[in-house]
Amino acid sequence: MNRSVVAGASFIALAAVNPAFAAPPAIYNWTGFYVGGNVGYSFGKADTNLSDPSFTEFGSGFGLPGAFPAMLHPDGVIGGGQFGYNWQNGPAIFGFETDFQGSDEKASAIFSTPYSCDVEGSTCTLSQTRDARINWFGTVRGRIGWLISPMTMMYGTAGLAYGKVSVSGTVLDDPFNTGAGFTFSDSKVKAGLAVGGGIEGAVTGISGLTVKVEYLYIDLGTLSGSGLNPITGNIYTWDARFSDHIARIGFNYKLP
Repeated sequence: MNRSVVAGASFIALAAVNPAFAAPPAIYNWTGFYVGGNVGYSFGKADTNLSDPSFTEFGSGFGLPGAFPAMLHPDGVIGGGQFGYNWQNGPAIFGFETDFQGSDEKASAIFSTPYSCDVEGSTCTLSQTRDARINWFGTVRGRIGWLISPMTMMYGTAGLAYGKVSVSGTVLDDPFNTGAGFTFSDSKVKAGLAVGGGIEGAVTGISGLTVKVEYLYIDLGTLSGSGLNPITGNIYTWDARFSDHIARIGFNYKLP
């Protein structure tokens, strides 16, 4: 029997047993515009502080500090959409992505500080509440990826983050003493840094569809304000610095 015929028959039989030998693995073309959606969870931090140096005079010798720091941890479900572009050069992939996220991140704290409110040693309490929220956020980022298989890439990403953050609080002196108190609040859009990375892979059998798992860290800067303290008659200041850790899954569909 002709050797070429035997070799051909052997190859056909081997391919029938292991179809992977029958054709090369699929290769996904990443170049092009895409749109997609995502859902995930965020674990944030709001480093807050209320400061009024006159509190030390108001409670001089009675145990009141001049500043009241409180660390809050807003967390909650996030979800949104993204739009971007990839350009592939061999195993390297370059591009940009912008996304917008709705957020359910919020946290609150209730705490009190007892102090001696008169020379007879009577005890009063300065009670406080503090709330922090990340209402929504978005990013505009560059992406650099590298293929770890013909259909999958790992990537890093960095760029601009922006979002609406809110802070509110109350301060109440024990009614046994004066019943005086005040509230403060503000909400603004702040901007900062976004950095992270992820893995994205094409879905076999569905043209143009990819899925991804991604982590982002965003820093939205500091929200601050001031007001008149009716308890002491002096100006108080407050501030809150916001940052966020984001874990999400999503999909992208490459536009024709």
